[in-house]
Amino acid sequence: MSNGVPKIRVRKINDTEIQSNGDYVLYWMTAYRRIKWNFSLQRAVEWALELNKPLVILEALRCGYPWASDRIHRFIMDGMAQHARQLKARKSVIYYPYLEKRPGDGKGFLKALSKKACLVVTDDFPCFFFPHMLASASRQIDVPMETVDSGGLLPMRAAAQVFPTAYAFRRFLQKVLPKHLMDFPKPDPLKNIRLSPIEGIPNTIVKRWPKASISELVDKKTVSGIILDHDVPVVSLQGGTPPAEKILQMFLEERLPVYHEKHNEPEEEGTSGLSPYLHFGHISVYQVFHELAEMEDWFFHRLSENTKGSKKGWWGMSAAAEAILDELVTWRELGFNMCWQWRNYDRYVSLPHWARSTLEAHAGDERPYRYGLKDFEKAKTHDPLWNAAQMQLFKEGKIHNYLRMLWGKKILEWSDSPQKALDIMIHLNNKYALDGRDPNSYSGIFWILGRYDRAWGPERPIFGKIRYMSSKNTARKFKVTKYIEKYSP
Repeated sequence: MSNGVPKIRVRKINDTEIQSNGDYVLYWMTAYRRIKWNFSLQRAVEWALELNKPLVILEALRCGYPWASDRIHRFIMDGMAQHARQLKARKSVIYYPYLEKRPGDGKGFLKALSKKACLVVTDDFPCFFFPHMLASASRQIDVPMETVDSGGLLPMRAAAQVFPTAYAFRRFLQKVLPKHLMDFPKPDPLKNIRLSPIEGIPNTIVKRWPKASISELVDKKTVSGIILDHDVPVVSLQGGTPPAEKILQMFLEERLPVYHEKHNEPEEEGTSGLSPYLHFGHISVYQVFHELAEMEDWFFHRLSENTKGSKKGWWGMSAAAEAILDELVTWRELGFNMCWQWRNYDRYVSLPHWARSTLEAHAGDERPYRYGLKDFEKAKTHDPLWNAAQMQLFKEGKIHNYLRMLWGKKILEWSDSPQKALDIMIHLNNKYALDGRDPNSYSGIFWILGRYDRAWGPERPIFGKIRYMSSKNTARKFKVTKYIEKYSP
């Protein structure tokens, strides 16, 4: 296949030959849960056109994964319902949404559905349970499986090393990214395509693993009949691509002009609000970049020839636009780089040597306050600002960006050990944050402990040479009174 999805983004993960006599091409939508700006879907469409076959899109939602909850399920189901509506009238595309009600109910589904397929195309996501799931699935099916990287502007396989700092990665990015920026996914890979019609899925499959109806997907009571953690409540934020696009437009029109000045202010709505949608794949970084470039009247010739890793000036955009791009591209894709290259990305051992050395040298230091997981989870500390941040996480599935750093620093300070602090941060973040379980959120957690940072002085108790933060200093820098009042337990 040529002139389609860039080869660097495609990875074949088993050795089976294409089954040209199959009934359809199967796209297994797992991480990039969207119809638009999706290299994975585009690749599946390209195969369907080449083989003259219809397309089946499987979007399944299992319930046995770690931290599965009403909150996460409801957000994903919002997107599934929107896909079901959008694809309902397509004669050459079957959209197959499946909700697993009990752990293990979905076992064998992919294998059964793939028996009639020419091949399976799926998403390449480098962390959480996805790598193991895809490796296991590829061994169980009898047709080829391709994974497609549709996560960031820079293909994950464009980098052959782990970068120790954002600065080092930014220098690499500035040198390498330009040759990949021209390879945009199609905004709508299903637009104006003509595929062979499909009669349907075998009844034996449909009976064993019934399709979720639109009414089932939108019904707020559906999650109560699924084996999940029902103690993590649903949030008001709606999942799916249309809500993500509304938030993007609001950000560009209202918040972007002052983003570089206001995004650290806890009492300001200055952040993009896109991280949950980026995590679940409801919106693509390409779409965000496209809309931003259009607003800035930007084109490729404005890229600077200076590739020394500067935060400012390389893109040739406004200060606000370059600030959001540093978060959206540099820091976000730095996390993808780590998770792709290093399978121990979520382990204490992955910290830089200097960080582990200084943390361990101070592991026995006196801690004026000590809390366990239950105290942290219920926001029962002595610190009103920290408690407010934890309550925002519980109620809304997010913490303000700056306070998220403070939140982690205090868990380090008040835990029995840095290893225990890491466990607590990962658990709370992955359980409650809509954007948890993500390369970017792992970067944030590990930054607390020194990853991507440098040694700081003066050396302090507990922290050693790890960067220190305090609630008092935060309150001096930013207005927090209303924030505390709003989220106080």
